[in-house]
Parts: sequence; C-alpha cells; structure tokens
Amino acid sequence: MAPERRRSAFLRYSQGGVCRMCHKIFLLFWLLHFSSVYSDITDGNAEHLKREHSLIKPYQGVGTSPSSQWDFWGSTLVTSQYIRLTPDERSKQGSIWNTVPCYLKDWEMHVQFKVHGSGKKNLHGDGIAIWYTKARLHPGPGSNGNFHGLAIFIDTYPNDEASDRSFPYISAMVSNGSLAYDHGKDGRSTELGGCSAEIRNRDHDTYLAIRYSKGRLTIMVDVDDRNEWKECIDIGGVRLPTGYYFGASAATGDLSDNHDIISMKMYQLMVEHTAEEDSQDWTKIEPSVSLLKSPKDNIDDPTGNFRSSPLTGWKVFLLLLCALLGIVVCAVVGAVVFQKRQERNKRFY
Repeated sequence: MAPERRRSAFLRYSQGGVCRMCHKIFLLFWLLHFSSVYSDITDGNAEHLKREHSLIKPYQGVGTSPSSQWDFWGSTLVTSQYIRLTPDERSKQGSIWNTVPCYLKDWEMHVQFKVHGSGKKNLHGDGIAIWYTKARLHPGPGSNGNFHGLAIFIDTYPNDEASDRSFPYISAMVSNGSLAYDHGKDGRSTELGGCSAEIRNRDHDTYLAIRYSKGRLTIMVDVDDRNEWKECIDIGGVRLPTGYYFGASAATGDLSDNHDIISMKMYQLMVEHTAEEDSQDWTKIEPSVSLLKSPKDNIDDPTGNFRSSPLTGWKVFLLLLCALLGIVVCAVVGAVVFQKRQERNKRFY
C-alpha cells in the first residue's frame, strides 16, 4: 500500500524506505543462501578436474603396468563403456583402486554408476562401496573388516530382517581401524547418516557426489536423471587425512547384480585455510568424527541421520529471515508510534 501524502520524512522513510530496504536485504539473503547451497556441489569445472584421481572413458589409465593410475582385482571387467565390478552372478567380488595417493585437503568426487540385473524385488545384492582409505583394499564389501578412512556404502539388500528402512540405502562410515562394518545389521551401529535411493534397474545412469571440505562431509545423489542434486548426508566435524587412496568395490553372495562404474571424477575445491591449518601435517591426521552422540546410539534412531553441525543452510536462512521480519515489524510499529506522537503534539499548538 502506498504511503499517504505529506507524512513526515521519518514516516515516509520508515514505511516506504524501510520496505524497499527490506526487499533488497531479503533478496540479498536469498541470493546468498542459494549461492551457498548450490556452490556446495561443483558444476564440474574442467579446470579443477584432477585426472590422476579420475576414472574416465575409455579408461586408458587402467591396467597393471607401472604407469597405470588405476588397477583392478577379482571379477572386475574393463570395457570401453563401463567397468563392471561384478557380473550378475553369485559369489563374485571385484574392485578398482587409484594407485596415486590423494593429497588434496578439499575435494569432491562425482561417481557415475549403474546397478542392474535380472533379480526381482529383494532378490538381488549386495551393492557398491566407494572408498577413501589408507590402504587399497582388494576384497569386496563383505570382507574388508576394519579400515582407516571413509566408506560410502550403496547397499541394495537388507540383511537385517527387522530393519524399517527402504532399500537400496546409502550410508557413510568413518573408521580409524577400530570399527568394522556390521553386515548383519547393514552397518547400523557405525553409520553416520544415510538415505534411501531408488538406484537399481533405472533406464539411465545414476550419480553420487561426495564432498569433503573444511571438516564437512556432504553426500548428494541424482537418481532421477533430472540433473539435480538431492542431499543425502550432511555431517560436520569430520577429520580425514591426506595421502589416502580412492577406490570402488562390489560383491555378490547368494543374490547378485551387475555393478558398473561409468566414471569417477575428482575435483579440487579452492578453499582458503588458516595459517595454523596449512602448517599442520595432514598426512598424520587420524580419521574421526566429532558427533553429538555415539554411532552406537544410531541403532535406535529410525532415520539413521544425525548431524554434528548445529545449523544447516535452510536453518540459517530461516533464522535470518525471521530476524529480518522482526526488524521490519519493529520499524513499522516504531514509525506508527512516532506518527501518533507527532499528531498528539500538534494538538497543543
């Protein structure tokens, strides 16, 4: 509503100027919010692509020669279009590993993959694991035991019959060698977070983005072929060292699937660190997560997803929006009160 004519300059500024100012501030917060959200996942800038840590068609750097940047093990089959970790057959295990250790402090890995097979609902298994670990682990997810580093599990079969989760299910785990993935409970006791994702037997490829920056682990998925990332896991307080290896593995048991890796693209994130952080020997960092509760407490958490970060992007945005609205209301109320006092004072003249 337009302000009435011949109001005081203060009132015109308070209701007209304040509204315009609030509109600008609102747009500013809105743009800042979305820039922070969408900048979380890189747009795939080739300038920051690290080819020594990337697996791209036609997979020329894959092999057993000393100059190869990736080697493979087990049932893994390398073709010109995909790398099949396991065929749709029982009791197969396969993996592929980067031979070059990664010394990036802030990075993002995009994984293009496909899980498909002849098995119907709940008659397929077992899944894919994406690794960032101290040692290159050759066996599939069923036999890795304790490890040092980060593991992302794309689990397609529920081993725990009492589980209330919808599978396929994606989860994350960090270990310093003292924790092992519990297959009987689908990793529930060591899981940091997770989400359900319909990744199996899709007509298109599916994607996973793993981002580690400034102690924050973010995992996004694109399973609907809409070129849109959806948040799966977002956890702060994560400490991962440099000098570890990236890899992918898969396994089948009594049930099976084709587990294909199409590409793994590693991007360096340009992030500023403090002088203290830069002077630290990142190769000596012990993998750990500062949680609000123990991972074992996650057994009774039906969602399986908790965060040590006190405020996420939407929460910060809503908090700022509420604060802004409060300021606007106070300004308008103050302007009205000021006008009433001015009118009351005029009556005495």
